[in-house]
Amino acid sequence: MSEDMRTFDVGFDDDGIRLDRWFKRHQPDTSFTTVAMWARTGQLRVDGARATPGDRIAAGQSIRMPPPEPVRADAPKKREHPELSPEQTKFIQELVIHRDAQAIVLNKPPGLATQGGTKTFEHVDALLDGVQFDGESRPKLVHRLDKDTSGVLLIARTTRAAGYFAKAFSSRSAKKIYWALVVGVPSIEDGTIDLPIGKQPGSGGEKMHVDEAEGSPARTRYRVIEMAGNNTAWVELIPHTGRTHQLRVHMAAIGHPIVGDGKYGGQAAFLTGGISRKMHLHARRLRIDHPDGGEIDIQAELPTHFAESLKHLGFDEMLGNMMPLDTPPPPSKAVKKQQAKQHAKNVRKDRKGERRNRGGEAAAARPGAKTPVGAKPKPKPKLKAPGAKPGPKPRPRTQG
Repeated sequence: MSEDMRTFDVGFDDDGIRLDRWFKRHQPDTSFTTVAMWARTGQLRVDGARATPGDRIAAGQSIRMPPPEPVRADAPKKREHPELSPEQTKFIQELVIHRDAQAIVLNKPPGLATQGGTKTFEHVDALLDGVQFDGESRPKLVHRLDKDTSGVLLIARTTRAAGYFAKAFSSRSAKKIYWALVVGVPSIEDGTIDLPIGKQPGSGGEKMHVDEAEGSPARTRYRVIEMAGNNTAWVELIPHTGRTHQLRVHMAAIGHPIVGDGKYGGQAAFLTGGISRKMHLHARRLRIDHPDGGEIDIQAELPTHFAESLKHLGFDEMLGNMMPLDTPPPPSKAVKKQQAKQHAKNVRKDRKGERRNRGGEAAAARPGAKTPVGAKPKPKPKLKAPGAKPGPKPRPRTQG
């Protein structure tokens, strides 16, 4: 292959999508016709193997493709991202809560999409020129938040950092913690939801649901921080996988939808009594290794509507900050199942040993039975002749 071939790593948020969809997201100037031609001629490769536009890709895989077609000298130059206004630049810079040579962290407000899509023109990706600062290249997204989810959003400032962070997310070494208000109070205060998730048929891929048959594995840990009677709970959510809308689908599946999430909770997700109708899901904290050593451990302040709801319900924000970060999660279904199998196996083994012991004792008691190997024979009783008088009792010995 040519030395000019380009290589890209599949990021955490692209796990499971089709290859043609990846091109739409990351190489919008490359037409489907070109991608199909590369596939037919063997120039499009995923982890070194030939690929087709309809193939599913996984986080951490490597996509190799030819260089872009040369642009004619007389062709008008096309700017990939429109120039930002001073107001847009100021807006995106005010969201920055951390900045170093490799990374920028934003506190994304609710209502702002991470990337563009159908009829979505205002999004973080379109504003990243405003946070290039003194960097040599345009910052790059490495993960996403839903449009109505607020909180920590990590941006890579270099290509090396983008690859490093993408691998951290795909390998699950990055730790993300969310805060949410949910309807009702879970009966188990510290639990794990282990339910596969897939696209809901008929929704055009815009809505997910629990799909035991064909869904992708998804696992979420939740911990109740505080509760307001039986009506509302403030919970901490820790995703162990990164499926689309995972936290929202999982909480709705156990009967406790996130407050304000009408998409998955319906009308029941909206509380009365002055609680905002906006979604109450916030990416509170991110801890991830840094490409230059050490780690980034950053927290994002709550949006106004969420903070006001906590105050209205009488919740103390400090209680959320006091939750221990590294306590082990409850065992998964698979682990519990394996533990149960091992326990049953040990019980059967013990019972088998008891039956063997009882069988050995019974056999030894039968007339003419042989003494088992290694066992000491019982002493035979001494017999006396009939009518014999008992002998004199032995005198006890004394020590002088």
